[in-house]
Amino acid sequence: MKKLRILAALLLMLAVIASCTKKTDEVTETETIVELNWLTNLEEAVEIAGENGKTVLVNFTGSDWCGWCIKLKSEVFNHKEFADYAEKHLVLVELDFPQRIEQSQETKDYNKATAQKFGIRGFPTIVLINGSGSEIAKTGYQEGGPLAYVEHLKGFIGS
Repeated sequence: MKKLRILAALLLMLAVIASCTKKTDEVTETETIVELNWLTNLEEAVEIAGENGKTVLVNFTGSDWCGWCIKLKSEVFNHKEFADYAEKHLVLVELDFPQRIEQSQETKDYNKATAQKFGIRGFPTIVLINGSGSEIAKTGYQEGGPLAYVEHLKGFIGS
């Protein structure tokens, strides 16, 4: 009887482990990793957005230490679906507050001043700005992947 209980417990553990393992043979379109063109100057981005009828998306991030920032990048920004939308509708700006990546003092000061201007209190914070330089909305990480995030953004900017 004791051996039967041990065998049942082992089988149960095996079943739990098997159900938690990601299937690596399932590749979806959203697993395509792309690199985006992120500007580091908000004023330049606003000018480009105004000239092209786009919205500025400013990503205030801690790229090398903030778990939610890393998750937003890997689940949303690195995917083709987001990149396709961004190319048509957004001018992207990344203002990074890393702990282990070297930055010039000028970059640190610029990022800090811009974060203070928008009242950034945590990471990631996404600020949407129109082509005139006015804030439209603030948001952050949202579950659901790139398509859900695009729909989330459309709720603020309408396109």
